[in-house]
Amino acid sequence: MGPATVAQSALDPAGPQAAQLSHLWWVMFWVCTAVFLVVMASVATAVRRRPSEPTPDRVLTGSVAFGVGATVAILFGLLVISFVTGRAVASTVDAGAVTIAVTGQQWWWNVEYVDPNAPSLRVHTANEIHIPVGRPVVFNLASRDVIHSFWVPNLHGKRDLIPGYQTSFWLQADRPGVYRGQCAEFCGHQHAWMALYVTAESDAEFKGWLAAQRRPAVEPSSDITRQGRDLFLKSTCTQCHTVRGTIAGAVSGPDLTHVASRGSLAAGILSNTRGHIERWVRDPQQVKPGNRMPPNAMSDDELGALSTYLESLK
Repeated sequence: MGPATVAQSALDPAGPQAAQLSHLWWVMFWVCTAVFLVVMASVATAVRRRPSEPTPDRVLTGSVAFGVGATVAILFGLLVISFVTGRAVASTVDAGAVTIAVTGQQWWWNVEYVDPNAPSLRVHTANEIHIPVGRPVVFNLASRDVIHSFWVPNLHGKRDLIPGYQTSFWLQADRPGVYRGQCAEFCGHQHAWMALYVTAESDAEFKGWLAAQRRPAVEPSSDITRQGRDLFLKSTCTQCHTVRGTIAGAVSGPDLTHVASRGSLAAGILSNTRGHIERWVRDPQQVKPGNRMPPNAMSDDELGALSTYLESLK
């Protein structure tokens, strides 16, 4: 997932909510720019006026009255457009929208695709979200530890995740692309490295991706892959991670059933390559100090076998 393919800008809206917020931003920008220019022009005029030319009282009174009136009118206008934008952004959607539950934790995003009619079809992934273009998507947000803030600038504004409280909102992508998101509330040591990626794609591509994510992990097809699988299942990895189709079923860490299909590791810090997999598994604290994954003492052969197995989980 190269930087050239990723968008992250609130001024380049790719959905209806982001467009509303961008419009509000530009209105405030141009209004504030106009006010600034008027104030600077007034200051320049006042500075150039000679002390021997006092301003008549009626002119001074009129200027003050005009300034107060203009200020009230501008603030009231901005209040109205802010209210209208808030109502538009907070509008509801029809039943049947794609529903995704996102849980923020230090320092990664747990993502679950909810199917209320068939719980067995729910999908778990981490830090990367796929959505269909042109369809509303409802996000149910929660936090497992501290306050986080979910923000994908091209698609919507910020929404806080409060421990013990669930909040919901919806967004929609109007064009395909990969949009980078970020935790926007300081949440600890690695707050700056708590990213996520939203891939907006056609409905057919989204359904194909979702169907692939619902499948259990592929069976190893080579001796070294089987060796890596056995090593994974005998190690402490199973105390935190799930690989569907195996005995690994813990939920305190990201679901690794299809980890090789993701573009990044460790919530956006590393691209998903073999070298980065080995680096992350061997000493995650060196990559992302303070995260909850411990170092793993393995020989080079063991680390190679485990990396081969993780690379097979597509």
